[in-house]
Amino acid sequence: MNQAKNVKKLGLWMAMALVIGNMIGSGIFFLPSSLGAYGGISILGWLFTSAGALILAFIFSRLSQIVRNVSGGPYAYTRDRFGDFPGFLVAWGYILSVWGSNAAITVAFVSYLSVFFPVLGTNPLAGAGTGVLAITFLTWLNTRPVRNAGKFQVITTSLKLMPLLLMAFVGIFYLNPEHFHPFNTSTSSHFEAISHTAALTLFAFLGFECATIPAEKIANADRIIPRATIWGTLITITVYLLGTVAVMGIISPMELTQSNAPFADAAARIWGSPGRYLVAGGVVVSTFGALNGWILIQGQIPYAAARDQLFPPLFKRTNRYDMPVTAILIGSAIITVAMLMNYSRGLVKAFEFLILVTTTTVLLSYLFGAAAYALFILQGRNKLPGSSFKSLILPILGFAYALWAVSGTGMEPVYWGFLLLFAGIPFYVYIRFKASSSNE
Repeated sequence: MNQAKNVKKLGLWMAMALVIGNMIGSGIFFLPSSLGAYGGISILGWLFTSAGALILAFIFSRLSQIVRNVSGGPYAYTRDRFGDFPGFLVAWGYILSVWGSNAAITVAFVSYLSVFFPVLGTNPLAGAGTGVLAITFLTWLNTRPVRNAGKFQVITTSLKLMPLLLMAFVGIFYLNPEHFHPFNTSTSSHFEAISHTAALTLFAFLGFECATIPAEKIANADRIIPRATIWGTLITITVYLLGTVAVMGIISPMELTQSNAPFADAAARIWGSPGRYLVAGGVVVSTFGALNGWILIQGQIPYAAARDQLFPPLFKRTNRYDMPVTAILIGSAIITVAMLMNYSRGLVKAFEFLILVTTTTVLLSYLFGAAAYALFILQGRNKLPGSSFKSLILPILGFAYALWAVSGTGMEPVYWGFLLLFAGIPFYVYIRFKASSSNE
């Protein structure tokens, strides 16, 4: 353990790269196609979702200053205010979402790598093998000193931002204003169109809370986490908005709805074939970097819960670098199995269903996060300036947005997602029984 205490921690740039890198995966590169059916009004949907994400980011940044230097993020904040069982549900739902998302990110990485190596798209064995290699390498990297993964995250985040920023700032000179008229090209009312596009963009913002989760691995956490959370979210919002406006201005709404790779198509209009490969390379780096960041996170939540006797003890085992190696390895084994389902004909639908359901379970952490902050304020434990009744405006808005986000995912995902959450109750009962037995 003496070696572990000397391990250097993540700094501001690494924590910020964790936020940006985990938020920006592959989704942004395809969202303009889904939004094309609504026209320019979809920008208002982006703004609505951005405002909601920013409100929640402010809430989590403040929570990190109240519950200081404790890993677990949303789990730690929930358990601090509401106790073990709600804390367990948040940890259980969050880690299910991370495992499902990591499997999906791996599949997306292999899919875009096939642009450069076509065999990965035609040979399931080659595709699956590449996915396993990617998971294995990043798992190994995240069992080394935490700054190794942090440096890798800074590099991949910088590289993934390049094509997006290039498109945003160069594409503005190729905009065709006519592509934004009529403002609402759908048959829905303005209100419905904004609601639909906001729901479509919702999952592009998951991950703004990531800097709060490995709090004990971040230097000067009470200062760096809030800055990384807010600035990381603001940078991501800027990139999303500018990039989407550029693509929608370059490609007509009709063409946009038919495009399978809108950013690549827009880049090809400006730079020809090299532009298409530039964007494809950006997606490869983007997904690989996101997978790195989320594998780091997949070890921290179970570790924090296990330390509080809410997950099995093996999840809190660390190596000489003070990394929760067992939690990372178990998580990587699970996402490998889930990823391989995608390469089996009979299990593809099951894989798609798994991803759809698990992405809804993470939203529980936002509801409880907003509620925990409200309770801190009401109990006078908000250590920040402005601790008054007016301070409740922020958690009320955050809770309302999180509740809307849950409803925006659709009835079926919410139904199955909550069943999956409740399926963890027997697991909780067994863990608590074992913990109480060992303490007697």
